[in-house]
Amino acid sequence: FLILSTLIAGLLLLDKYLSFYDGLILLTLLILFLFYVFKQSKKDSLNGVDDVDSKINNKEKGKTWLLLIVSLLILISSAKLVVWGGTVLASTFGVPELIIGLTVVALGTSLPELAVSISSALKKQHEMVIGNIIGSNLFNILAVLAIPGLISPGAVDASAIDRDFYMVLATSIALAVLVLSSGAKQQLTRWHGILLLLTFIAYQYVVFTAH
Repeated sequence: FLILSTLIAGLLLLDKYLSFYDGLILLTLLILFLFYVFKQSKKDSLNGVDDVDSKINNKEKGKTWLLLIVSLLILISSAKLVVWGGTVLASTFGVPELIIGLTVVALGTSLPELAVSISSALKKQHEMVIGNIIGSNLFNILAVLAIPGLISPGAVDASAIDRDFYMVLATSIALAVLVLSSGAKQQLTRWHGILLLLTFIAYQYVVFTAH
């Protein structure tokens, strides 16, 4: 679904314009995906896949919700500070908005995801890591891209389509290939992680040298 959504977004933006109808199509896809996930989770729950302890008392639930909300607020605030500081610095040096978005803003808004992924990996909750990444990418493509189109349609920088879109598509396909080619376990190995990280560094180098 991630690869399909990426392809559809790319096709909609081939004209280098994010229209109201483009945003509407993307948002509709997000609703369909969320409906499918909700329906699937209900099915898994009925089949006993999701075995949650129902004996957790209300006090523990309240504490968990409080910790979750506080953690989210801290993560969001930290990300906003990183974005604000980085944007001011980049603007001072005359860096184009696209470059700021591809680097500083992308890093700042991804810090909460990185924190969750590291924490999940340390706790051996590997499914949470993959779900976090795929879900975040889907939400970025189908909601974060769609909502600006619904509010204020406008032109899209040609580089975002001619270069950056293909990078997003290629890495999404690469993620699937790496997992599916790893045998019966279908896992991301440490070497896969190194390869993906090196790809990211190479991409950042290309972006800055192109500027």
